[in-house]
Amino acid sequence: MRWIALLPIAIFAAMAGFFLSGLFRDDPDALPSALIGSPAPAMTLTELPGKAPLTDAILSDGAVKIVNFWASWCVPCRVEHPHLEALAKEVPVYGINYKDQPADALAFLEELGDPYAAIGVDGTARTGIDWGLYGVPETFVIAGDGTVMLRFAGPVTSDVITQTIAPALDAARARSGG
Repeated sequence: MRWIALLPIAIFAAMAGFFLSGLFRDDPDALPSALIGSPAPAMTLTELPGKAPLTDAILSDGAVKIVNFWASWCVPCRVEHPHLEALAKEVPVYGINYKDQPADALAFLEELGDPYAAIGVDGTARTGIDWGLYGVPETFVIAGDGTVMLRFAGPVTSDVITQTIAPALDAARARSGG
């Protein structure tokens, strides 16, 4: 019966170990994703008028690609936009406009430029939920077979491209055979 007295201490120690284990990850600020190594989830998107539509078939078309969730109301999306334009010169970038008004999204692209090969609109946030979206901007590297290789939450910068996205693109290309 003495072990019953030790039960609360054992439970506390187990819970403390569980919570502290997150502090010792490689990057404790990174948001983990259950999608890494899995097929990209199906998308429930509508079209942005005048833009090529983003479809599920594009995700597994054999080419390595980037999928970027963005919105016109998102200040960090403005910060990352020139970096997405630079990335689009070397790899297709596809946009998912998140919980935005179509006119506002089109005005954003008119003002800053359009780096996206195709765009889908996630007005209901269904696709964002399925992809585990934390907020915008978020960027995913997708291998040619549709496998999610990287999820990056936050604005893409030069350092993020060099240190995080470029290695993921290399891994996606290796997986895709080229």
